[in-house]
Amino acid sequence: MFDLGRSFLASVERSPDATAIVDGETRLGYAAWHREIRRVLAGLKALGLRRGDRLLASLQNRVEMASLHWACQFAGIVMTPLNWRAKADELDYCLLDAEARAVAFQDVTAAAVAGAPAAQRVPRISVGGASGGTVAFEELGGGLAAGEPEADAEDLSLVLYTSGTTGRPKGVPRRHRQERAAAAAHVAQNLYGRGERTLGVMPLYHTMGVRSLLAMALVDGCFVCLPRFDVPAALALIERERISNLYLVPTLYHDLVSHERFARTDISSVRKLGFAGAAMPDGVLKRVAGAFKPELFVNHYGSSEIYTFTIEPEAAQKPGSAGKAGLNQRIRIVRLGSDDPDAVAAAGEEGEIIADGASDEAFEGYWRRPDADAKALKRGWYFTGDTGYRDGAGDLFVTGRVDDLIITGGENVSPGEIESVLSLHPAVAEVAVAGLADERWGRRITAFVRRAAPVEAKDLDQWCRRSNLANFKRPRDYVFVREVPKSPVGKILRRKLVAGEYETE
Repeated sequence: MFDLGRSFLASVERSPDATAIVDGETRLGYAAWHREIRRVLAGLKALGLRRGDRLLASLQNRVEMASLHWACQFAGIVMTPLNWRAKADELDYCLLDAEARAVAFQDVTAAAVAGAPAAQRVPRISVGGASGGTVAFEELGGGLAAGEPEADAEDLSLVLYTSGTTGRPKGVPRRHRQERAAAAAHVAQNLYGRGERTLGVMPLYHTMGVRSLLAMALVDGCFVCLPRFDVPAALALIERERISNLYLVPTLYHDLVSHERFARTDISSVRKLGFAGAAMPDGVLKRVAGAFKPELFVNHYGSSEIYTFTIEPEAAQKPGSAGKAGLNQRIRIVRLGSDDPDAVAAAGEEGEIIADGASDEAFEGYWRRPDADAKALKRGWYFTGDTGYRDGAGDLFVTGRVDDLIITGGENVSPGEIESVLSLHPAVAEVAVAGLADERWGRRITAFVRRAAPVEAKDLDQWCRRSNLANFKRPRDYVFVREVPKSPVGKILRRKLVAGEYETE
């Protein structure tokens, strides 16, 4: 089986002059980028990194980050990307946990690196003139490494660290064969053709960003870097670079179509849309479909551990549906509270979603976390922690997280169902639902709303009453907030709502 280095070489040989990456004024074809990757690889070796070593990179989406990623794939060095917003203690923890032999950073991450004791004991590669490095990225020495890859399909490609919402981040090791299988499935499931051009804004420390980078290389495509999401900058790149596909979290789609510049931007080159990372509220789904009028609109449901669970290739035609199992996957829904993969829930019954651990895309266990393995991996199945049900056609509907379920008056309520109803109200820009402690009910269903236009709680309550939402699922309280707290990749942070960590209007 091909490793990732050989996959990249195939594109170099097929399309040496095709534009492979764009970052500001930097534009590199496949042959030129391959030469730069060889230079970077020689520099990593000069620092003492060898096959199997880990390189921690805390960088935004820029050509240096992408070049380091590919250099690691050629050498069998394990790329270990970390959120560039990580604080010093998290960076220090991940450096020690991964036993990283070097760290790469830039200006926005320099303070965290300086404050991490473990970073002071390894070579530090500074990017873009950042201070505090032992070597500058531009000065990585050693000439040019050999053009042929040293890794094989069984080598580790990278370790992704989960967000750590309920404790310390967990490392997710993934081999070349797993990463390549996931990238190939991404190409097939999004109907990418040769020469596609994508907006590289999903961070390269996240599975969505990595998938976009690898998928473009498989089809001789172009990865257009956007270091951090900014709507005017994103729209300008879509128009200037003739972006052909977008793969984003729902929040970013919402921000694009809501911006006043959207109507003045030529988006005609964008024909394929995909989203993942969170459910897209029905109201946003309709707006995005109407604004782009795409040929393909895919809802991709997966995780860092197993890239693809399910695919819904006609997201706008079946709002809320996550579809059916992807090319490399089987899924089941088991009864809530059960750890038996054979305890399958009935059609329409909400349960926990589990995925077959034998998938070509699946990881084999967390990095040095047998406790996490015991919780998530059972009899060859991966227990996702997500809740959902199948409809009569066998399509999956993801309703939330097991930990997010609101138990109110003895009933289990999924926040996502309520959020979908409220998102359709024209005065609602964003909404998140959480259960707040209540002496009588246990948890009181509360909706946190960012308004797009004047609206009151009584208006929203009437909207819910006129919907098909069961009465016991209606929010009992409404809180109007300036922003709904979300993670860097757009997931609602309900724990902040429960803790009162938000700003009201």
